[in-house]
Amino acid sequence: MVNAPSIDPTACFYESQGLRLHYADWGNDAAPPLILIHGGLDHCRSWDALAAALRADFHIIAPDLRGHGDSGWAKGSSYSLADNLYDLAGLMRHAQLKRVSIVGHSMGGMIGLMYAGAYPDRASRLAVLDGVTVLPGRHQSPIHERINKWVAQLDDIAGRKPWRYKSVEAAAERMLANNKRLTTSQALYLAEHGLRRNSDGSFSWKVDDYLRARAPYRLSPEDHIELWSRITCPTLLLRGDESTLPDPGKAGVLGHFKQARFISIANAGHWLHHDRLDEVLAELRPFLAIAP
Repeated sequence: MVNAPSIDPTACFYESQGLRLHYADWGNDAAPPLILIHGGLDHCRSWDALAAALRADFHIIAPDLRGHGDSGWAKGSSYSLADNLYDLAGLMRHAQLKRVSIVGHSMGGMIGLMYAGAYPDRASRLAVLDGVTVLPGRHQSPIHERINKWVAQLDDIAGRKPWRYKSVEAAAERMLANNKRLTTSQALYLAEHGLRRNSDGSFSWKVDDYLRARAPYRLSPEDHIELWSRITCPTLLLRGDESTLPDPGKAGVLGHFKQARFISIANAGHWLHHDRLDEVLAELRPFLAIAP
């Protein structure tokens, strides 16, 4: 359950590619650093319950990815995973962190996997919550089809009007419709931190609609697998057994890692850290305590 923490994190900012990016810093600077990376169309305060449970043992930093939350929106950008990886590298420099543990959800998990593969000496542990979205042997459509689809998506987004809610409660109801395991209090808390108020008094999500466009120039499945094979830190892949994403345990993903374990969390969907927080923490706590 997402409860309001007794002490809120500090709002901090840094610059990357001309964007002002936000992150929540939970303090405890003398403790080992832990970066929490949220998924697509989400925000850093989605981690609050998990961060509150771990803050006594870690210096937790939770960034808002570009185009999300209180971070700046890119102009003329496709919000690629590579751009987000660059932002993460910049956050490491800004916070003067040399080696960190990373927990990422969904797209945040993919960013964590890419970073740990590109810079294996900078990741001490990596936990991915339902974030293996590229599988070995997956077919890619021809490049001309990807370009045509991307252009059509951009044109469609340019013609849209931002979705507006009359109240925070109305937005929370939308979240409840998309995740049957959320409680009303969870949805309200997440909506409060995920919405901005418009000049007419309505509310809109703190998310750039252009995040929904999938650029044609993406890493291939082979590129991702090559990065996985370079990861040297202990790796934990968690998945809710009710997730609609493919099961990495059945897809032969583990064979591409040096040292990885896969665990399925019962009665949980894609947002397993909301659906079954205690069970996720029961797996994360001993894993994050592994000596680097």
